[in-house]
Amino acid sequence: MKRLMKSARFTPKGYPDEVEAKIQQYKREGVRLPQRNLLRTQEQIEGIRASARINTALLDYVAENIREGMTTADIDHLVYCFTTDHDAIPAPFLFEGFPKSVCTSINDVVCHGIPSTHEVLKNGDIINVDVSTIYRGYYSDASRMFLIGDVTPEMRRLVEVTRECRDIGVRMAQPWTRLGDVGAAIQEHAEKNGYSVVRDLCGHGCGIKFHEEPDVEHFGRRGTGMLIVPGMTFTIEPMINMGTYEVFIDEDDGWTVFTADGQPSAQWESQILITPDGNEVLTE
Repeated sequence: MKRLMKSARFTPKGYPDEVEAKIQQYKREGVRLPQRNLLRTQEQIEGIRASARINTALLDYVAENIREGMTTADIDHLVYCFTTDHDAIPAPFLFEGFPKSVCTSINDVVCHGIPSTHEVLKNGDIINVDVSTIYRGYYSDASRMFLIGDVTPEMRRLVEVTRECRDIGVRMAQPWTRLGDVGAAIQEHAEKNGYSVVRDLCGHGCGIKFHEEPDVEHFGRRGTGMLIVPGMTFTIEPMINMGTYEVFIDEDDGWTVFTADGQPSAQWESQILITPDGNEVLTE
């Protein structure tokens, strides 16, 4: 589930003292730093990893079962049963009033599609399935695109380039770089391929809560934004449109986000942990 954009001494257990030294150096230079509660302890990291393992296994389970002719309500049932069978909780359920356990977004739906018994997967559809898990109080989040039957080359390419955007964002999210570097790299790749990046929604911190700081924008300028520091856990989840980046929210349900021009949209999401020497992909 996407986040709408907003504008005591603690060092994570197990990290070297050099991490704290670098934090203090950047603080003196006036660089924007994450709050200390966003830097996870080793105990928190292990809890988030355990949640992430269930979340990834859940998407694998969806991949094994999704098919033409099933409804998005069927997907919701799969997600709810798998999650609860693993002693976990679907994080989207009743989050700020969201009525289902998963977001299912087809074709021109950018995100936050609500599963329905009336929505049937058809040949040629592309669908994003966005799952989030709470396990023993820890949160994880990821989404994947699925191609239903014979998908047109144009829509298949959109899905592939969007996945490349996610992967580029993950590679750019290195310790001591800036969030603006991540957004700029994603935007450059999307626009080079003739697509646009949704501006009104973004990735987010995730782990202790469903949505935390920082906002992770998928566009921007290099050398700007919050410093990426070891111990942070956040999602990278670019929403890439075939046409304009403008979107609107369905007034009837208050959740479903559509492309303004009715053209297709795609999204891939991973949650990562920033480590002293790189990052660890927690969900995919």
